[in-house]
Amino acid sequence: MTLTDIVDLSSDDELGEVDVKPVKLEPGLVGRKLQQNENNKALLVKHQKSKTPCAIRESEENRSSNALSTGHSNSSILDQGQSPVDDTGLSYTSPLSPAPLCRQFWKAGNYNDGIGSKVTIQNGKNYLHVHPMFLHSNATSHKWAFGAIAELLDNAVDEIQNGATFVIVDKTSNPRDGSPALLIQDNGSGMDPEAMRRCMSFGFSDKKSKSAIGQYGNGFKTSTMRLGADVIVFSRHQDKRVLTQSIGLLSYTFLARTGHDRIVVPMVDYEFNTSTETLEIMHGTEHFMSNLSMLLQWSPYSTEADLLKQFNDIGAHGTKVIIYNLWFNDDRNVELDFDTDPEDIRISGDTKKVNASSKWKTVNEEHIANRFHYSLRVYLSILYLRIPETFQIVLRGRVVEHHNIANDLKFPEFILYKPQMGGSVEGQVITTIGFLKEAPHVSFHGFNVYHKNRLILPFWQVVSYLDSRGRGVVGVLEANFVEPSHNKQDFEKTSLFQKLEARLKEMTWEYWDYHCGLIGYQVKKKLIPQVSSNRTPHSGVQQPVTLGQSSPAVGSKKAALGRFEQLIPDSQGRMKRKENGDIPPVKNVKAKLIDGKSQNVQLVNPTGSELKDEAVNLMQENKKLRAK
Repeated sequence: MTLTDIVDLSSDDELGEVDVKPVKLEPGLVGRKLQQNENNKALLVKHQKSKTPCAIRESEENRSSNALSTGHSNSSILDQGQSPVDDTGLSYTSPLSPAPLCRQFWKAGNYNDGIGSKVTIQNGKNYLHVHPMFLHSNATSHKWAFGAIAELLDNAVDEIQNGATFVIVDKTSNPRDGSPALLIQDNGSGMDPEAMRRCMSFGFSDKKSKSAIGQYGNGFKTSTMRLGADVIVFSRHQDKRVLTQSIGLLSYTFLARTGHDRIVVPMVDYEFNTSTETLEIMHGTEHFMSNLSMLLQWSPYSTEADLLKQFNDIGAHGTKVIIYNLWFNDDRNVELDFDTDPEDIRISGDTKKVNASSKWKTVNEEHIANRFHYSLRVYLSILYLRIPETFQIVLRGRVVEHHNIANDLKFPEFILYKPQMGGSVEGQVITTIGFLKEAPHVSFHGFNVYHKNRLILPFWQVVSYLDSRGRGVVGVLEANFVEPSHNKQDFEKTSLFQKLEARLKEMTWEYWDYHCGLIGYQVKKKLIPQVSSNRTPHSGVQQPVTLGQSSPAVGSKKAALGRFEQLIPDSQGRMKRKENGDIPPVKNVKAKLIDGKSQNVQLVNPTGSELKDEAVNLMQENKKLRAK
């Protein structure tokens, strides 16, 4: 496929006809001087200070409100005369009548024009036509709208290595009818024309870095089509003193209403001529006009001038994504709620109700473990484990403050886990585990599992607790040895992942059994020194790591854990315990237990014979530990 053709995601060579109207280029646009752009810092300050949505305003007031839905434009840019060029040979349009388009995402896939994907033969080669319905079915991998937004933010975060310093998430409007649209814009390196085509196609990925979050080349299509029926992309790229501007349209509405039996993506490209300081069209006038006519008919912008204005705030390089015709929920309201909080984006009607006593109901409902389900600001605050100081996520004009869930834990422990497969270690992960600061008054529990810095499973409940066993226990870990699913909301169910899940279950129960007395529950196991740390469950090498200094958040209460040893490496590099005289002095044991009594732990004053028996048991346990 040559760059001069409309991007047909189904075929490279077989070309039919496309029912498009020719367009006359507006005088003074192609070949005019490139306007001076605002710098990136000014744009960022503008979005941070602004309290109103950064809508892109349309000056013409007499535009029909249903122009987009009907596919007709009142703009004079569409010439009604004969085309000066031959517009045939671009793509095939089904002769069947256009199908209606439902605005509810989970019902929109019912569109059926009677033509499915088919195979044709040309020049002895087979070509499979991917039907537009695939755009919808492919997007159903995102069950959650915020998961789709996170996918688009991943592209901006991956651009940090190319100098990106911000990504903007905001509300804008469709100038044709004033309906809300979603804006996502970054100041990364942008995309040249070829990169834009790969972005709009399926299965291409340029992300070779080991730290890159994206890898399948499918995220842009699934995420944008999950949020709205249509998306238009503007990207400016500069490389080796060559500056290009590209515009691409992926429109489910266009394909459905025109009855296309394959996916067609109109695109236009410009190159800045440094000698004349003008913009020049690329790849020839014929195909430029054919693509431009479809863009003006089906995008939110009805003139070429309006299209080019969208580059004014991009700067020297960057990408702007505008998703419009946003999907409705079952109540026929726009799924993304821009009105409840002017500094947030919420999911309409998705506020979670928490079962808790009236005294602690507010604490549970306002907890981050509950609010991330429906508040984008809360979700984005925990989406990445680490954010460089040079990079900002700006939501609705205000910077998202990064939140580390590990800082919300009290009495934390740090546990090293090394999963094994076939006798070889596949990786290692240090899990921070502890009680939520609000425990025992909150009912949340589970693990926040990250992969390559990106949150995949938030508050993943690996256990279903009975009698409150595991209540309030939360962990944080970055598991790079397991692979996430395509929607980055779960992991592939491999044997390694199953081992991790089994170990996290054990970890939850072990932590609860030995530490529940610290939050007021009756302990089921004694809080004296334990040797459970050298177990090797599920073919994994697991060893707890206890910090030498107590955490300031824990203070003297951590002494109630009754630990009298520290981990030191032996000659083989493995961890073993170093005992302080093998047996803790009786006074120290009693002092620790008395301190623990204030935490409502049920204690029994030992007799002399019981202390002696306990000392014998400790000696035997230490011998077993040294043997291991």
